[in-house]
Amino acid sequence: MFTDAFDAERLRAVRAEQPSLIGELLRGRTRREILRDSRRLFIVAADHPARGALAAGGRETAMADRYDLLSRLVIALQCPGVDGVLGTPDIIEDLAILGVLDDKVVVGSMNRGGLRGARFEMDDRFTGYDVPTMLRDGIDFAKLLIRINLADPGTANTLEASARAVTAASEARLPIMLEPFVSEWRDNAVHNDLTTEAVIKSVAIASGLGASSAYSWLKLPVVPNMEQVMAATTLPTLLLGGDPASEQVELFETWSAALALPGVRGIVAGRTLLYPDDDDVASAVDTVASLVHSTSRVA
Repeated sequence: MFTDAFDAERLRAVRAEQPSLIGELLRGRTRREILRDSRRLFIVAADHPARGALAAGGRETAMADRYDLLSRLVIALQCPGVDGVLGTPDIIEDLAILGVLDDKVVVGSMNRGGLRGARFEMDDRFTGYDVPTMLRDGIDFAKLLIRINLADPGTANTLEASARAVTAASEARLPIMLEPFVSEWRDNAVHNDLTTEAVIKSVAIASGLGASSAYSWLKLPVVPNMEQVMAATTLPTLLLGGDPASEQVELFETWSAALALPGVRGIVAGRTLLYPDDDDVASAVDTVASLVHSTSRVA
């Protein structure tokens, strides 16, 4: 839809003819401190396709068109108040070629091996960034997904690998964002338990991973009684945007209330903002940026 947002020919040319330039662009970009004046973060997420999750806003293949996705990301990153982007290496490198990562917090997505709908989905292998390559390329923040299914042996591998990643990130002084869920198999699909009790349990498990939690952050869904969830951790927390079933106005009101809770440091949202019902990406992003950076309580 937004095909004129960037030079697609240059993107293709660099990838085919100058691949070594990609790393140079990443390492040479202008970096920034993680937290600025508002002490909050607004990150746009785009790591869903690597896990085979292409649906957004009721459209099953919304994220399948890479050029359309990149165009939406470029529009979002040009909006004031957007602090950064979360993606797998392919997405981050495309954005580096397009020159839109200067002065942004770049978050590298680590484990995408739990493909949506796969029988091995709970065994979420680390198939994206690792700590050494993030340090090499100047990635500012790490992120991993931790789905905890007590009835699925694949969870053990995910927990062990996640703990190693947390330890490595801490040793490198690299902030790492943990996105935990208590999950279950239902009708041959993985479903996340979004009850207050389940989210609190996931927080307790994720917070204890690794040899140090000094650089650990949480990325959590907004659920009922969110104040109880936030009372379960001292780790800095970002709210998870997700792909909601509720109306956008109602969703934003829920986010606004959660942003006022102690310990909440911002929002990571992707499909909700990149694929709004009216396709007005800039308007949706601007609204959330205002919510994030106008809320004063961060203690």
